[in-house]
Amino acid sequence: MNFIFSEVYKSYKVLVENCIENFQQEGEKLGNGDRNIIKLFPVEGEDLVLNIKSFKIPNLVNQVAYKHFRKSKARRSFEYAEKLQELGIGTPDPIAYFEYPSASLFKESFYVSEHLKADYTFRDLTHNFDIPNHEEIVRAFTRFTFQLHENQVLFLDHSPGNTLIKKEGENYKFYLVDLNRMEFKPLSFKDRIKNFARLTDKQSIIETMSDEYAQCLGEDYLKVYQMMWSETQQFQQKFHRKRKLKKKVKFWKK
Repeated sequence: MNFIFSEVYKSYKVLVENCIENFQQEGEKLGNGDRNIIKLFPVEGEDLVLNIKSFKIPNLVNQVAYKHFRKSKARRSFEYAEKLQELGIGTPDPIAYFEYPSASLFKESFYVSEHLKADYTFRDLTHNFDIPNHEEIVRAFTRFTFQLHENQVLFLDHSPGNTLIKKEGENYKFYLVDLNRMEFKPLSFKDRIKNFARLTDKQSIIETMSDEYAQCLGEDYLKVYQMMWSETQQFQQKFHRKRKLKKKVKFWKK
């Protein structure tokens, strides 16, 4: 077993190890994940809930890769969370990661973080336009994404469920989750705009994000909007093609 703890949470080592040992039998499952499973473990007597993500054992090729050549998803999640916090970018506190390799292959891994109670996710904004201050939140989220890009962070899973939103006083704070796919590099204009493509197919939200991002970047609104809408449409077309293909495969397997 390999593991690393955040300095702040080292005193929780025995408790976290116990939660992982009893992961299958205990904890409250969050969501309907079939590949990766997230469970919540409240810490008795404290205002802290552990969020433990169990990553599915990878295929044989990746078992070799993660054992010898690549960092595991759990380790990347932990290290990226620490890096984001160093940059002043919101993400739930990283607590630890655990890896369980065999002698020659990689097996289970777990990422442990603070569980953050959010008011919304970005997905809520795409479905419910009656949320109070809807446009204000979308614009604040766009500025948050601009902050990511200015810090040379490319969040490859920048999708609607992966940003938690909390109202704090009169302001809105944003926290990234599902962190294992990121790149840290200078971003081109296309890199930046393409990073919005997975978020929504709602044209009015694209228009608002384009307007706010153009202001942040000092660019022409029409230039930003045309590329953002084009990248969104391309992503949606690819997404729906994949869904149709999966349905056909399932049909022929019956």
